[in-house]
Amino acid sequence: MIAEYAMGLPMLGWPLVFFLATYFFGGFFTVRTAISSTLRGKFEVDFLMLVAALGAAVIGQWAEGAVLLFLFSLGHALEEYALSRASKSIESLAEFAPRSALVRRGDGEPVEVPVEQIAVGDVVVIRPNSRIPSDGFVVSGLSAVDQSAVTGESIPVEKEPVDDTERAMRTVDTLPAANRVFAGTVNGSGVLEIIVTTTAADSTLSKVVELVRTADQATSPTQQFIDRFQRWYVPVVVLGVAVTLLVSMFAFAEPFAAAFYLAMTVLVAASPCALAIATPAAVLAGVARAARAGVLVKGGAPLETLGRVRAMAFDKTGTLTWGLPRVTSVAPADGPEGALLVPTLVAVESLSDHPLAIAIVRDLAGQVPDSGRVDATDLTAVTGRGVLATIDGERVEVGNLRMFEEQQLTLPTPLMAAYEKARDSGQTLMIVRRGDRFLGIVGVMDASRAESAQVLSALRGANVDQLVMISGDNQRVADAVGREVGIDTALGELLPEDKVAQIARLSETHRPIAMVGDGVNDAPAMARADIGIAMGAAGSTVALETCDIALMSDDLGRVPFAVRLSRATSKIIRQNLIASLAVVGFLVIATFVGLNIGAVVLIHEGSTLIVVANALRLLNFERGKEHHGIDHEDKPRH
Repeated sequence: MIAEYAMGLPMLGWPLVFFLATYFFGGFFTVRTAISSTLRGKFEVDFLMLVAALGAAVIGQWAEGAVLLFLFSLGHALEEYALSRASKSIESLAEFAPRSALVRRGDGEPVEVPVEQIAVGDVVVIRPNSRIPSDGFVVSGLSAVDQSAVTGESIPVEKEPVDDTERAMRTVDTLPAANRVFAGTVNGSGVLEIIVTTTAADSTLSKVVELVRTADQATSPTQQFIDRFQRWYVPVVVLGVAVTLLVSMFAFAEPFAAAFYLAMTVLVAASPCALAIATPAAVLAGVARAARAGVLVKGGAPLETLGRVRAMAFDKTGTLTWGLPRVTSVAPADGPEGALLVPTLVAVESLSDHPLAIAIVRDLAGQVPDSGRVDATDLTAVTGRGVLATIDGERVEVGNLRMFEEQQLTLPTPLMAAYEKARDSGQTLMIVRRGDRFLGIVGVMDASRAESAQVLSALRGANVDQLVMISGDNQRVADAVGREVGIDTALGELLPEDKVAQIARLSETHRPIAMVGDGVNDAPAMARADIGIAMGAAGSTVALETCDIALMSDDLGRVPFAVRLSRATSKIIRQNLIASLAVVGFLVIATFVGLNIGAVVLIHEGSTLIVVANALRLLNFERGKEHHGIDHEDKPRH
């Protein structure tokens, strides 16, 4: 028996040269990985494989050790190749941005320059059927732009110039989709001229690519458990191998060489190769699939957690509604004060970038004659209440009823009657006071998204039991919208800190909980939720940075898709883990009935490739069926 396992170190000539070469080339990267992980105090699969290969050489089984390292390296290479399908899906996003752009500076002809040299404020000419090099807004031309690379929208979006370039530069984040363009998107048949709003390095596409590349930093709960499991699993395996060696030698009187070979085979059989890759492969494929659908998932933690959500809170404005209010009522005060209502309100709101302010200026500015125009200064926002400004030395207050009740101010009876009537119809109301006079009340309303009710119904079908709407609008407005879209609970009159408190209260009975909003005004509430989902994040840098999951387009219908993808990913992870552990159990038993080390490695690496292939199925999850029965409605344009 000892002769069969005689030590091969004295071997000379070409056989030894070839075996050493096989050990070197087969184990080069394995050695580097093992040293790196061992220095960090982690004993991983690579370490176990090296020990087994060296052990085979010690007892003269050079061929077995060479086959082990060859198959292990080949398995890793095939595994990397398979995973590259998912990573290439991510990396290909970066290739959408062109390398150069036609820039018009001054009155000269456009000059082609590298995109790295484009500066904020430059005018870039976009030829038909070419890719857009930078984020910006349209100042000339009409065209339809294919934004699928960034937002996941399947239908090109019509683009048109802004009305006021200077105002557009101040309000980039609130510009409508018809005016904004993104780097990497494809122009249609028209010629566009855009003003650049970000450099190439800071474009929405660049941020998306970077965030997806680093998505694995947010480790999923399952992967965290696997990491903890492996910390004690590897030492236990080493201990088990030592026990196998001793029992074989002393209990069964096996020669050292034979007992050592069996121990090394057990070591290889118990190595958790497939287990180590089971979760990362599924997470990478899931994140890549989501990115292709215009859903940016920041890693395994939110991807896996979203599928377990049982309660979801929604902001009202811009989420369940379009966030495009229109003026629906104007109630001036009696007497000369009433005539000042519209000019005063337009002057104050023209200084603000708030959606309600934009609606008021858009709908009422035309009612103010040139002779009646006034100028406002010193605009100050009062959180959750309204704004303050100054006109001709007089203090002007524009806000909700709370703003004036806190000052112990009471509306005149006719205005209070008009206020209650408009409030009961679900309008958002702004009271205007100039100096010591109430000028009147203006009401606005925001249309609900057509797909909101369908999305909520789809979420209920996915076992999301509690659907809550939280809003800063008064309770009657919240109730009206809630009834229209079919929300379970509508909560109104909430300040930002109140929204956080409501999320905390809901978390006490429903965990985990998700919050869907714009990612800017709702950032505190989204941070308090287990999962923060930002709508229309392609247009907001803040939203991209503050949320856990970003819907790049302004498409609420992607939320149920993200939930389904999360659950599919979790299902794949469970399948992979069960298969991995089953293979380890089978191989450990098989080694004691005579399975040699080469066959063990072959089965091990084969199971790893099967696990990876199973994970890659997520790349084709619901391809072309992201809305799944939800009728998407284009955003209204004014």
